[in-house]
Amino acid sequence: MPSHVIDSLFFRDLYGSEAMRAVFDDLALLQKWLDYEAALARAEAAVGLIPPSAAESITRAARAEYMDTEAIKRGVDKTVHPLVAVIWGLSHRCEDDAGRYVHWGATTQDVMDTAIILQLKDAYPLFEDALDALCNSLAGLARIHRDTPMAGRTHGQQALPITFGYKAAVWLAEIRRHRARLAQIKPRLLIGEFGGAVGTLASVAEHGIEINRRLMEELGLGVPEIAWHTARDHIAEFALALTMITATLGKIAHEIIDLQKIEFGEVEEPFEMGKVGSSTMPQKRNPMLCEAILTLARLTRVHAVTAVDAMFHEHERDWSSFQMEWAYLPELCIMAHGALLLTTRVVSGLIVYPENMRRNLDISGGTLLAERVMLALGAHIGRQDAHDVIYEAAMRAFEMRQPFAEVLKADSRVSAHLSAETIDALLDPTQYTGLAAEYVDRVLAGNK
Repeated sequence: MPSHVIDSLFFRDLYGSEAMRAVFDDLALLQKWLDYEAALARAEAAVGLIPPSAAESITRAARAEYMDTEAIKRGVDKTVHPLVAVIWGLSHRCEDDAGRYVHWGATTQDVMDTAIILQLKDAYPLFEDALDALCNSLAGLARIHRDTPMAGRTHGQQALPITFGYKAAVWLAEIRRHRARLAQIKPRLLIGEFGGAVGTLASVAEHGIEINRRLMEELGLGVPEIAWHTARDHIAEFALALTMITATLGKIAHEIIDLQKIEFGEVEEPFEMGKVGSSTMPQKRNPMLCEAILTLARLTRVHAVTAVDAMFHEHERDWSSFQMEWAYLPELCIMAHGALLLTTRVVSGLIVYPENMRRNLDISGGTLLAERVMLALGAHIGRQDAHDVIYEAAMRAFEMRQPFAEVLKADSRVSAHLSAETIDALLDPTQYTGLAAEYVDRVLAGNK
């Protein structure tokens, strides 16, 4: 019975994806161990260290479906060792005396480390495809709403007009940078391991370099310049990149949750009849998908700490640190991929309410455009003096609940320089979005 939400019969697809769960499935992991042992045997046969017939036999036997997983489990329990039972099982399945050559010159951590990297190699295209899909959805949103005006907010308060396309383009640019980071990390991450007991390959020193090269070629991985049993920086770098991605997804989800509040009413996550917001309040249209994304962002960010903590190792090997990766990496990858898929689902089906955005531009009674009026007045009396005048007018409009235009027109310090018609024109929020649309175009031009 599963005891974690990522495997739960009921909740697993809110916390991950079937594709990423398959990458970290126990039988998939077992196959990675066996793939290593088979590739090692072929590499060693190629340099004449073991008979070619032995490598062929080991390769034929190295299939997860042939292995007795119950016996492996009993072996792990008895030996308190993760791989010895696998080596025994594979050796016994080999023909003739080929089993005697299984695991020749390797140490358990070589196999375990490389298996982790092989899993991450399988995870990579899933992340790349998910990021590309999210970029495309965000690009579409930015393109459609390039010129849709809305209130920009700072400190939770209305600040100046922007466009919704501009907001989406900011998200897009950030996700694209994450995509670039993953691409940059990839060659540093996808490096296999073959070092032997302390990383020196003393047991196969004569052929060690060539075996290492051939082994990694067989597995489709990069060749390490030196053993990395105690050097986990590349794995930590990957984990940190994933937590940065989920942090961005959480930010996007939180923004949509805020903008979906009835008091804002500017956007809404996808809705169709049958989606229930509450078991007791039938009217509720809750942002459940965004809340799930935000949950995943919060759950995964702790793995940034775990990834860094797993870099602390003693001497030439320290299992108390590297075993942490067996626990946190699958969970991090599954949850991060789930968050990406959910965010794409939200963005691609996001309901946008331009009429509410326009309504909210006027909710402050015109004070949203205080900067514009200040600069226009500043051309006559200087910026700082203009700031003081407009500050007083804005505070008066707020406190007295009066339209900003009326207060400005009644202030002789303003009306001496700005006509009533000019003031009305300056307070049109649709005409003060700056370079928002041009920035959207710049970001879209890079989304190719």
